Amino acid sequence: MRIAQCALALSAVLSLSGVAAAAGLDDIDPAVKDRLYNSKMLDPAQPIGQSAYVNWKPKKGPPWTIGYASSYAGNTWRAAVMQELQNTILPKWQKLGLIKDVVITQSNLNDSTQIQQMRQLVDQGVDAIVVCCSNPTALNQTVKYAYDHGVPTFSLTGYLTSPYSVNASVNYQLAGYQIGKWMADEVGGKGNILVVEGIPGTSGSDSQDRGVKAGLASAPGIQVVGDVAGMWTDQVAQGEVQKWLATNPGQLDGIVVQSAAELGVLRALQQSGRDMVPVALGGELGALCYWRQNPKFISAAYQVWPPADEFALIWNVMMRTLEGQGPKLQSIMVDPIKINYADVEKALPADCNPDADSWLSVGNAKWGGDPAFLDQFFTKPANPEAFKP
Repeated sequence: MRIAQCALALSAVLSLSGVAAAAGLDDIDPAVKDRLYNSKMLDPAQPIGQSAYVNWKPKKGPPWTIGYASSYAGNTWRAAVMQELQNTILPKWQKLGLIKDVVITQSNLNDSTQIQQMRQLVDQGVDAIVVCCSNPTALNQTVKYAYDHGVPTFSLTGYLTSPYSVNASVNYQLAGYQIGKWMADEVGGKGNILVVEGIPGTSGSDSQDRGVKAGLASAPGIQVVGDVAGMWTDQVAQGEVQKWLATNPGQLDGIVVQSAAELGVLRALQQSGRDMVPVALGGELGALCYWRQNPKFISAAYQVWPPADEFALIWNVMMRTLEGQGPKLQSIMVDPIKINYADVEKALPADCNPDADSWLSVGNAKWGGDPAFLDQFFTKPANPEAFKP
């Protein structure tokens, strides 16, 4: 399908959805509401109604046990999340006396396995469950099962459509649009673009992909000449892009890729022998290092899901909910962060490692962690670290 047709289809869906203000939005800063919730780039399936936990209380006090039902462990992003959880978050909250332990499961992108693992976590007595990057509908019955047993579910890096989940992430469709529009401008409004999706079927990937294609369609001279799935994994993206380049020898002017796969895309381009073209970068330090050492490579990058900051945000939201602060909305959304060359120059030395698989953190305060921002999403906001049962 031509990208202009994709944009028209997206516009029609958004018009039908209305994206009306939901209960609970009236107390949100009007600027935040207009930018992140009433935007035409809001995914029409993103749940923005009143949270089921607005008046909810946990069945017991701290220290709480948390279940982390991860759907995948095979990329640099997931590794960074695990590092943040195990080395920073868990020790800190155990020291505060509010957390007993975190039980971690991995389902390897199998919905049935993740469902089984979540039910087992509930039956084992966890007090809350965090899920990541999951199918937006497949877990809904299990989320309801958890809710019926007094266990709230929190979703990061993508939303669940269940009314019994609390979601926290960037507005992915808006972020995708900004990236697609940036690429269109980067190549002068005309050219052939390869799109590398994340994991199709997950809300974060699908939302961002729709936004990217709408952003690319803002310039009538842009053509999407290929569309492959990088599975948010460098090795997969490298292989898929290498195959595409080998079988499509024509003109290519740019590549839009969802993190964590940009380092694999850069490697594929370098190994192909083709001239380097603009690539949409996210937060992988190896890819940002390439830009650091080649200042004219691109004009900007977009951090859409910094792993440490993403997990810190959902943890903050979860702890506030367990403490009875009452989240107002089903989805708490934040802005993507635009990165310029000066930011990269400050973050990385000139002799940085272009193969580094770690991630740039934008800082929790910039990623929804600022109390002045996050407090507005709760009925009884307070510093979660100072909670005394």
